[in-house]
Amino acid sequence: MIRVTIKKTHRDAAQRATYLCTKIICSNHSTLCNKAVGNNRHQYDESRPQSQGHQRAPLDLLNPQQYGRYGWYVPPSRNIGMLVVRIFRGALKLRYIVLGGAIGGGVSLSKKYEEWKDGLPDMKWLEDVLPQGDKWSSFSKKLMEVGGAMKDVVQIAKDDIKAKASVSALGLSNDDSRKKYETLQSQVETLQTEIMNVQIKYQKELEKMERENRELRQQYLILKTNKKTTAKKIKKSLIDMYSEVLDELSGYDTSYSMADHLPRVVVVGDQSSGKTSVLESIAKARIFPRGSGEMMTRAPVKVTLAEGPYHIAQFRDSDREYDLNKESDLAELRREVELRMRASVRGGKTVSNEIISMSVKGPGLKRMVLVDLPGIISTMTVDMAADTKDSIHQMTKHYMSNPNAIILCIQDGSVDAERSNVTDLVMQCDPLGRRTIFVLTKVDLAEELADPERIRKILSGKLFPMKALGYYAVVTGRGRKDDSIEAIRQYEEDFFKNSKLFHRRGVIMPHQVTSRNLSLAVSDRFWKMVRETIEQQADAFKATRFNLETEWKNNFPRLRESGRDELFDKAKGEILDEVVTLSQISSKKWEEALTEKLWDKLSNYVFENIYLPAAQSDSFNTMVDIKLRQWAEQALPAKSVEAGWEALHNEFVNLIEKAKKSPDHDDIFDNLKAAVVDEAIRRHSWEDKAIDMLRVIQLNTLEDRFVHDKSEWDQAVKFLETSVKTKLAQTEETLNEMMGPGQFTRITQWKYLTEDQAKRRHVKTELDKVLKNDDKHLPTLTYDELTTVRKNLQRDGIEVDTDYIRQTWFPVYRRHFLKQALHRANDCRKAYYLYSQQGAECEISCSDVVLFWRIQQVIKVTSNALRQQVINREARRLDKEIKDVLDEFSEDEEKKAQLLTGKRVTLAEELIKVRHIQEKLEEFINALNQEK
Repeated sequence: MIRVTIKKTHRDAAQRATYLCTKIICSNHSTLCNKAVGNNRHQYDESRPQSQGHQRAPLDLLNPQQYGRYGWYVPPSRNIGMLVVRIFRGALKLRYIVLGGAIGGGVSLSKKYEEWKDGLPDMKWLEDVLPQGDKWSSFSKKLMEVGGAMKDVVQIAKDDIKAKASVSALGLSNDDSRKKYETLQSQVETLQTEIMNVQIKYQKELEKMERENRELRQQYLILKTNKKTTAKKIKKSLIDMYSEVLDELSGYDTSYSMADHLPRVVVVGDQSSGKTSVLESIAKARIFPRGSGEMMTRAPVKVTLAEGPYHIAQFRDSDREYDLNKESDLAELRREVELRMRASVRGGKTVSNEIISMSVKGPGLKRMVLVDLPGIISTMTVDMAADTKDSIHQMTKHYMSNPNAIILCIQDGSVDAERSNVTDLVMQCDPLGRRTIFVLTKVDLAEELADPERIRKILSGKLFPMKALGYYAVVTGRGRKDDSIEAIRQYEEDFFKNSKLFHRRGVIMPHQVTSRNLSLAVSDRFWKMVRETIEQQADAFKATRFNLETEWKNNFPRLRESGRDELFDKAKGEILDEVVTLSQISSKKWEEALTEKLWDKLSNYVFENIYLPAAQSDSFNTMVDIKLRQWAEQALPAKSVEAGWEALHNEFVNLIEKAKKSPDHDDIFDNLKAAVVDEAIRRHSWEDKAIDMLRVIQLNTLEDRFVHDKSEWDQAVKFLETSVKTKLAQTEETLNEMMGPGQFTRITQWKYLTEDQAKRRHVKTELDKVLKNDDKHLPTLTYDELTTVRKNLQRDGIEVDTDYIRQTWFPVYRRHFLKQALHRANDCRKAYYLYSQQGAECEISCSDVVLFWRIQQVIKVTSNALRQQVINREARRLDKEIKDVLDEFSEDEEKKAQLLTGKRVTLAEELIKVRHIQEKLEEFINALNQEK
């Protein structure tokens, strides 16, 4: 500061000049002026004595041109000197203003830094939650470095301002004061600009650290809550509850028969217009598969966005969480989305109505529900189904026809607007544009290809007749598949900052660009529509529920409404109970069933391949031994296992049929039980090692050729007679079919013989003559016999060939042979004593009885072995097969819908779903009201 020394004799003049300067400076501020003058008067009246040679003027008549500071009169000759002093004091005042402003600015900046430092959050709470490591220590160091750097900048600014102000206050003359003052003023302005830039820079750092601090505190609170309440159920967020309601609705109406009016954001656009990229930008992760011009979105994908501490994705029907910060998890997520899309397309279709539901949570995500639909196409390729185009149009119209759906209309900015297909569909569903948000994608490409004025018209709504709530422009990428969302967003921000379309002369407001602003606008509109419409939708479902409950009471008053899942569980329990009953069948009953099934499977082979060929041979016993051994080594074990398998299944089916006669039987389960049993039987197979075990047992049994006691002999004779009689009855039936009805039947039932049957009767008459002449005739006819029969028929006017005669001979001879076998069995009934004494040389030929005794013994040991296998192994294996089938059916909704049918089931299913949806809606409304 420069002190001005004024001589004592002129002190009063200087004081008067000071007073005059004060009046001039404050000439426009009367209040301040009066206050200054009043203070001076008060000071004069109290402290200043009257000077000699001066007259004191009245205080209210003071004139600045004639009176000094203390009201003393100043002659006019002194006005020039006072003017000089006034100018000098004015120059000094400007320096003081500059100096004071600089120092004040530095002090204010220093104070601001201290306030910012005091306002920093306490980070010590992170030490108990977050892991100690390089990440958090580096964060603390960065924070301290930012604070220290800001403090240094403030100090440097203060020192610089003081130094410049001190230099400007030294030795200025009146001549060059103006130039130096202007120089000083420009330097101060430059310094203020630098300080402002520093403040802006560190303001951004402050905002960034505050955001990180908020996210860390949120993570801490969540971790702390989970730590304290691990056993408690975490309360669902609003968006999760709302998403569950939409999932229930999608399952309730997969065929578009019921149009719900709950809000959701429907993303529509032409194929490859950038729909999926916009959704990924809103979700802040590249979660969908990519394709070069190929249709990738083949089914609706519902994405529920919610804020959370970690950036993760999860499918509705899966517990796995995909970390979206890891590229490996992102790749697996995209692969899973693609697999689910391809799995949803069935029956040669290209697109599917089946919804793929997933949720994405992360810091800063806006809460909303979006549905990404397949892109609209104008031309179909050869690998598409014939109805692909129509299916996509129908699906898109269905979602957009919801009066509360927000339509996110995506338009490719790099393609001519006239080629757009989606705008016409949007206009049909929302002609007034009250729920449409228009998004122009790929604006960076549009800037290079299109006229800027044309793009401005698109974004201002002047090019399309379509109306919309808002128009937005976004950049969806740089054409690189491996770009991250952060890189795309930074590229988008840089583009809009420098683009000639939007910089300075653009007509688009800043809030109409970038994906971030789009996300904010869509989220705000979404929740506004949710709050406006949710109660109306809840009332509609409440009315539907009342109507369905009334219909149920009228049709099924004594039954509880049970859905397919509950009915399936009840049927499953009944089937498993019947499997348990299978293991409680007695051993005797098992052996009877197995014996019957064995002989049913083996009898034809025994007669056709063993008994008849041996009877025609010269040595019956030798032929029997050879045939039996071959049979036991090859076909018999496998046939025995097959018989056991069929016996087991027959017994189980009999139990099922027996349960139907119970008074508590519910016929709604019949189709399901039959399908489960058939599938389990088809899958069940006998153990392989059982065949080898049976082969050994059967070979050993057939080695025994001697009947040991009378009871076994009698059983063998009875077995022979029964078997022969059964076979004889079958042969008689065959002959009746060949010969036609008898005379009595023809008369009583008015039936006639066909021409072929008449011929057969004539042939049979000739063949009976042959057998009558030779009672022990061989199984085949000789050539002479065939010729004789043919000539005899020709004599009667009947023309037949030799093959025709042989076809008739076979059942005729079979009946003749079986009748002789019955006669021999009757003769051998009481011949056991002779057999026991003479053996194979017995006078009465009983080789037939011995053969059937040996077969009977094989059947006994085989049925006993099979019984043990059934009880010990096969029943449990069948039980396991049935459980596996039931488990598979329980996961197959189509199979359950196919097997559990009827009005009772469909009405109960609809009632349960509507009731569940209405309860979900009420729960969501309560939570929404609590949030308000």
